[in-house]
Amino acid sequence: MGTTNSEPEATSYQTIVDDLPALLERVPPTIRQRLEQQPDLSALLEVVLDLGRLPEARFAERELYLGSLGVTQEDIEYVAQRVSLFGGDNRAGIERTLHRISGIRNRSGQIVGLTCRVGRAVFGTVRVVQDLVASGKNILLVGRPGVGKTTMLREMARVLADDARKRVVIVDTSNEIAGDGDVPHSAIGRARRMQVPTPDQQHGVMIEAVENHMPEVIIIDEIGTAEEARAARTIAERGVQLIATAHGNTLENLLLNPTLSDLVGGVETVTLSDEEARRRKTQKAILERKAPPTFNVLIEMQSWSRVAVHADVAQTVDRLLRGQVVTPDVRWLDEAGKMHHSRQRTATDTPLALGRTRDGAFSPASAVPDTEGPAAVVSSLPATHIHPFGVSRERLAQAAREVRVPVQVTDSLADVDLVLTTKGHYRRGGAVLRKAEEEARPVFVLRSNTPAQLRSFLLQWAQQQRTGEPDNEGADGMPAGAFEAAVQEAEGGVDHILTGRTATVELQPQSAHVRRIQHRIAERAQLRSQSTGREPRRRVTIQGA
Repeated sequence: MGTTNSEPEATSYQTIVDDLPALLERVPPTIRQRLEQQPDLSALLEVVLDLGRLPEARFAERELYLGSLGVTQEDIEYVAQRVSLFGGDNRAGIERTLHRISGIRNRSGQIVGLTCRVGRAVFGTVRVVQDLVASGKNILLVGRPGVGKTTMLREMARVLADDARKRVVIVDTSNEIAGDGDVPHSAIGRARRMQVPTPDQQHGVMIEAVENHMPEVIIIDEIGTAEEARAARTIAERGVQLIATAHGNTLENLLLNPTLSDLVGGVETVTLSDEEARRRKTQKAILERKAPPTFNVLIEMQSWSRVAVHADVAQTVDRLLRGQVVTPDVRWLDEAGKMHHSRQRTATDTPLALGRTRDGAFSPASAVPDTEGPAAVVSSLPATHIHPFGVSRERLAQAAREVRVPVQVTDSLADVDLVLTTKGHYRRGGAVLRKAEEEARPVFVLRSNTPAQLRSFLLQWAQQQRTGEPDNEGADGMPAGAFEAAVQEAEGGVDHILTGRTATVELQPQSAHVRRIQHRIAERAQLRSQSTGREPRRRVTIQGA
């Protein structure tokens, strides 16, 4: 899920091992020759072979077509015969390396596409959280795909097994952590590795690891189902240190995910007495943490060397559910390997999205800032106070997070910047709208209460605030209608995949900013997505998980 991300460059505190020759030996000779001629071969990310299309190499800073002839079935078979067998997740590998070869099949099960991803072991990345790893606490890592979660897990396993001399067992579902073959990659040190026959058996192997091998630490990549979440809680209750990754970019993502929210304590509805509701100045029905979290510490990976740490997950979740500000410990390493800290004040959208509070701020401040596109500009604007009338608070919260426009929602008209309503509610009128117009409060009318309409409006509003001029354009300078159509196309593609009508959807070419939003739409549905092609024809392809 998500776009391809650049691998880290080696620094004074990092060592990178990539076993690149082993991968080059398994691609067709004509393609290998072109690759070996490239001056930045060490920055190769992946080689893409799709039947009938030009073979493509993706580097950290560029993309390159490898020849003028389309990929043939013989080219695909050349690679498939030189790697391990493809498993139930359509992944294969190369023994004693970290390279990953992922297949795309047609309806009859024949492989018609390959993504040959370069696997790299990066030694030194764990320094940013080494104190947490040594603490013995259960640690959960989240972050966008490609940001380095698996690399961090691999380093944690090696440090705990070799330096701390602990008994470490890795549950390696897709051979992502320790590589392909029966002998694990040396990057995990003395840690032991248990392979999983099929992804749906991961939870059983997790329990088997505890019962049969007496580990002090268990490491798991990608907890994604309710069974795996329950197995993780069972392991934690037995006193074994648990380190894992999970689907989601932030702690708030996990709280909103009914399948995985148990990892951070879960959420339940509690009905307060009238007196207690008045004392708290809230509704009678509120949300509270259901149980102690499985993981004591949550690390949001923002880049290879930058993380946001929630050192007390229970306390953080409680604050989120009460609509209070949370301040994670943001850590990063400079190129010399020196540690830096800062506290990042984050107003969360989670209480609003869950219906927890009547008033609350939401802002994407905890997300990794964009370095290009309108979001990089509008996210620095002061919060806009909005009174929604007939507009879903949950959808408004989600839209604000995705386009990174800071918003403050309020039930009072006293200090609002604008009132947001729909065409249907505006026609019917009402006391709120009449009062707003009497007080000369701006009233904005949407055609409908849809996520696409809300995103388009917020981007237009932010552009007007930034420039001081009204703007009839949406994201990235495109007409608002075109931006809405691009978002609806992504949402429609997700719906087609979730309902089984198709396995893959290729969207129309879009700008970088619009593609980012399309990737987030796919990620929200827990589907995989990637950007393919070259500008200006670069587009998003969404695939089933």
